[in-house]
This record gives sequence, structure tokens and C-alpha cells, in this order.
Amino acid sequence: MRKTIIVSNRLPVKIAEKDGEFTLQASEGGLATGLGSIYREGNNIWIGWPGQEISDPKQQEKVIKDLRKMNLVPVFLTQEEINNYYEGFSNETLWPVFHYMSVYARYDQGYWDAYYQVNKKFTDIILQHAAPGDVIWVHDYQLLLVPGMIRNEMPEVSVGFFQHIPFPSYELFRLIPWRAELLEGMLGADLMGFHTFDDTRHFLNAVSRILPVNTSANVVNYNDRATVVETFPMGIDDKKFSELGHSKAVLEQIQSLKENFREERMVLSIDRLDYSKGILQRLQAFELLLQLYPEYLGKVVLYMIVVPSRDTVPQYKELRDEIDKQVGNINARFRTLSWHPVQYFYRSFPVEVLSALYNFADICLVTPMRDGMNLVSKEYVASRNNDDGVLILSEMAGASKELIDAIIVNPNNIGAMTHAITDALNMPLAEQQRRMRQMRQMVSKFNIHHWVKLFMTRLQEVNTMQQNMLARRVSPETAVQIRQQYREAKRRIIFLDYDGTLVGFQTNIDMASPDPDLYQLLRELAAVPGNDVVMISGRKHQTLGEWFGHMPLDLIAEHGAWQKTREGEWYQLPGLNDHWKEELLPILEVTTDRTPGSFIEEKSFSLVWHYRKVESGLGELRANELMGTLRYYTQEKGLQVLPGDKVIEVKNIEINKGKAALSWLHHKKYDFIMALGDDVTDEDIFKVLPSKAITIKVGSQVSAAQYYLRSHHEVRHLLRTLKK
Repeated sequence: MRKTIIVSNRLPVKIAEKDGEFTLQASEGGLATGLGSIYREGNNIWIGWPGQEISDPKQQEKVIKDLRKMNLVPVFLTQEEINNYYEGFSNETLWPVFHYMSVYARYDQGYWDAYYQVNKKFTDIILQHAAPGDVIWVHDYQLLLVPGMIRNEMPEVSVGFFQHIPFPSYELFRLIPWRAELLEGMLGADLMGFHTFDDTRHFLNAVSRILPVNTSANVVNYNDRATVVETFPMGIDDKKFSELGHSKAVLEQIQSLKENFREERMVLSIDRLDYSKGILQRLQAFELLLQLYPEYLGKVVLYMIVVPSRDTVPQYKELRDEIDKQVGNINARFRTLSWHPVQYFYRSFPVEVLSALYNFADICLVTPMRDGMNLVSKEYVASRNNDDGVLILSEMAGASKELIDAIIVNPNNIGAMTHAITDALNMPLAEQQRRMRQMRQMVSKFNIHHWVKLFMTRLQEVNTMQQNMLARRVSPETAVQIRQQYREAKRRIIFLDYDGTLVGFQTNIDMASPDPDLYQLLRELAAVPGNDVVMISGRKHQTLGEWFGHMPLDLIAEHGAWQKTREGEWYQLPGLNDHWKEELLPILEVTTDRTPGSFIEEKSFSLVWHYRKVESGLGELRANELMGTLRYYTQEKGLQVLPGDKVIEVKNIEINKGKAALSWLHHKKYDFIMALGDDVTDEDIFKVLPSKAITIKVGSQVSAAQYYLRSHHEVRHLLRTLKK
């Protein structure tokens, strides 16, 4: 029976040890709440690390049994693995780079080796439980290699991946020595989710610049699989926080807060101890408020909760010491006998206390330097049942893209944050309510359950799209049908493009000369009685003649401008001229001078601008500029501008691979016609051939051709099976 497997670094349980015995308690985290509806159903499971080392086999066995009752499966890690994979690579390499704090990053080969091994350990556990037809949803930056590892072992299984922290810009991501391996691992997923469009864009940019992949809009084609990259802003369980405000325990806490803060207005700040959270800048902004606006002395309190996290790590210990110091300085400078400006707590609180604070605080100050989503801001909004209160939110938090009615600030601008606090303190109730209602609607609609449903539905759609693409690919069954038609035919013609179809692309176009294997293949194919093999290419006729003139092939060069039968000499298509080159060549030269790595290739009746060697991004930018300019100049000259694979070609409109192919079909009657090509120019052949012809596009699914193949390797394999 089909099942869903959730995979994350941590299981949604809290595990506690007492007298050598382990007890389990379900976690109340946002992700655990959202995915509870999935992993608790039927035979679905959640795979992850229990949260601490359990080395005794008997204890492991007991924990496995206890967890299985909750549909949970543990991955046991040694202390060394925890140190190097989790504390090391995940939190000392990926975390700082992904949060734009690359100065803190440490690139250690030992960390990477442990990260790879633990990702493999997770994959092995997944494979023990996964079956064909299952859906596997992998979560977060600790398991970036898992999707690719699953794909290698189970190619047909459905894999989703969601990243809960930001994805950095290419310039930062490229600093990681193992960047290509990380991207390849992520591309094992069918659907990849990020919190914001910025993260999606950064990922697509990194992939296109680091790996040899084709990207189109939000689809990455890699290893003949389409990975769809989408934005899914994560929500919270809004009803839980709304209802908590009416519970007896929370109402008692609120009453206690009212008694303690009768005159003061509360600015609430809740964070985990981390350098990405902007805690020090927040304290500076509050201190500046007290300096510039003495009327708020004794009337405003910053209630700051910092949840302990990794404070044995030097950067975190320094941060904690600096927070202690700043809080001490502010309190020492401004406090009175009855008033402490900063109420600072370095510990975690139960959800009932947090709910009371959300309900009581006039302002919630959420100003991280960089954050994937930040759910504290949404929890505050969901808790405000009276539609009052003000949220001050950093533009660097993913939530700022949704909660646009908050006061949005740059967390590096201390003065702007101070002004934001004064604006919030003076905001009329009607304005507070207008803003809060809009945000509450947003949080309610796009809640955690909506997020889960949206992702799973989209994953299903992506899998359907992939199946439809597979139906067009030359499958083993399709290849059998093609071979059968080929063998039953008496007269056959096969049109073959060269670059990208029979050989791979080379940075230097002269390096893509035929290899002995290709010569042998073409010789044997052309030697079969009844076969006509036509090489139809955009290459210069001199080059094509040099490479294939001695072989029993028909040759069509420069898209049809030059043609040659196997026994005859080259002849030129009549009525062509090249006078237009004098006007257009300078335009191409100007673009070449501005674009290092590009060059111009001149053919008899066409000009080609190549940009395969140009830096990614710059080449596409210049190509778009050049296309616009050339179209303007060529409109009334009987010329055609053709974009290709890292090339732009200008040629006479009469020159057309489709017309050239049709002229070959007029000579004889064929009962088997096949054409293979990879370029825009090959589409002209696919369009003009009769419906019974077999047309195959190489390297892309978007085509007028009936079928597609992934690469020139697959083309050669198909041709070999024909000659047999």
C-alpha cells in the first residue's frame, strides 16, 4: 500500500533520560503540527534522529518499539557524528553561509565526510521502508544530499524537498567547496520548495552557473528529469494560537502580566540565541529610543526572551556575553527603583506563557538579520484576537513578503528601528486594527495545513507532468517499434544533425570533430542496402567536407546553402547573396568587443555569433541585446535571425533545413523517414516531414518532434540498434 515518508533531522518528539530509561513526549513545534495529519495516518512514517545519542542496543530496541507506536522511525547517531555532521557541517558551514554570515563559516573536510556519511545513513533507513509508489518528503539543510541518494537507488519514487532556512545568492553559495555535490543532491527531488521567491531565484541561479543543466523558468532539467522549484511560504497553526488566548491557564498569565505592568507598555522580543537574529541591533535601537525620547522612561519595557542554543560554540558564547553586557548597560543607565527598561530572560518558556505575552504585548519586535520565514511574527498576529497591537518586522525575514501591513524595517538601520518603535507606540487603535485584520486574514488563510496541502498537491502535479514527458521519450518499447518499421522498409532515409546530436558541444567548436566510434557507426549504417544517410548541419561546407567527404553520406551544410550527394561535388543553392554582411558584421563586432569569450564565425551566406565561452548571465544578456538589434536591421533584407544553443545566426531566409530536407525527398520514394536534431533550425525539418516520419529532438522535450532523447549518447545507442 502506498505511503508517505517524512524525513527530517529531528523526530517530532522530545526524549528524556531518567535512571537509564528513555521517555518520549510529542513535540508541539510548527512542523510537527502541520505534518501530524500525514505521518500519523495509516502506514505513513516520520524518519529522523531522536535528539540524543543512544548507544546501548537494548535501549535502541526499546526506543524503536516505543517510537513505532507513534509512526516514528529513529536514525541513531554517534556523538562523533553529531559533532561533525550536525554541529560541524550543518551549523558551522551551511548555517552561516546560508544566513549571509560567511565570515563565521568553517570549511573542514572531516565535517563534509561526516555530513556525507550521515546523509547516507538516513538514506539507508529510508530505503529499508520505502517501496515503489511511495512519496518521500525530505526537510531542510541538514539532509541536502538525501534526495539525490534516494534517486540513485529508486529512480521512480516521488521525492519532495523543502528548505526551511534561506538559500544564499550565488556569490555566497559558491564559497562552499562542495557546492556542486550539494546541488546535485538537492536535484534528486521532483519538487523543491523554498519560503520566498528570492530563495527560489538564488537556487536557480546557482544551479545554472555551477552545474551543466538547462533551466527554463522554474524548471531544472538534470539527468533527463525535470525538477520543479517553487515558493511555498510556511504557515502556523493559527487556530491553536487564537484559541490559546481564551484558555484558563493563559488568561491567568495575562492577568499576572497586567498586575506587573500596570503603567508600562510592552515591546516583546522572542528569539533563539543566534547571530542571524539581530538581537544586539534591537538592543541598540531600544537604547537609542530611551536616549532620544526621555518621555518614554518608566513607560516602556523591552521584554526580551532568548532561548539557549549552542552557547558552548565560541561565536554563540561571545554573542551571549555581549547581550548580557548590553542589557546590563541599558538597565544600569536608565532603570529606577520601580522600573527596569529591559526584562531579559535567557531560557525557554512553555507555550501558555508565550501565548500570554503575545496577547499582552503592545508591540512585537521581530528584526532578524536574515531568516527563512520567522514564525514568531505569525504567532503574534494569530494571537491578537482583538485585532490590536503592532508588528515591527525585518525586511530580511521571509514573513515580510506576506505580512506587508507590519512596519517593515532594515535591521541594520538602528535609527529606523527606533523610529518604528515610536510610530508603533503612537499608532491610533483604528490603524492598528486595519493593519492587524489584514495580517490575520493572511495568517489564517495560508496556515500550516494549507502549506502541507499545497506542497503535496503540487508534488502530485509534477509527478504527472514527468509521466507525460516520459511517454514522449524514446522508451525501450518505442525503440522496438522504430526498429520494426525500419526493418520492414525497403527504402530508408535518415536525416542527422551533427553538433549536439551525434557529438556533444565543445567550448572550442573546432574540437568537436568526429571520433572513430562515430565514423564506424555511420559507415555501417550507410552500408545497409536501401539506406540513405543525410548529414544536415549548420557547419561550414569546407568543415563538413573535410570530416565526411570521404564517406558514403549525403551532406547538407550551412543549413542548406551547400549540398552534396555521396558521389557528387558540392553545389550552392542558387539566388543567394552575401552583400548584407558588410552592414551587419560591424554590429556583431561591437557586441564581441563588449563580451569577453565571444567570437564570430563567418559562413558563405550567414554570420554566427558564439557565446559558449562567455560568463553565464552576461552571455544571455548580450544575446538578448543583439537579437533585438539584429531584428531591427534585418526586417526588410530577406534575412532570418536564429537563436540556437549559445549561438545567434543571421542567414538568408531562403536557407532552411526543412526546404533542403524536402528537396531530398523529391528524388526518391521512401517508406521509412527519420530525422534527429537538437537545435531550433532542426524544428524546420520536423515540421515539413510527412506525418508517418519518425522525428526525434535531442536534449529537450519542447519540440514539434514526436519523441525526444536525452543526449548524443542515446542517439548513438539508438542508431546502433538499427544497424543490427
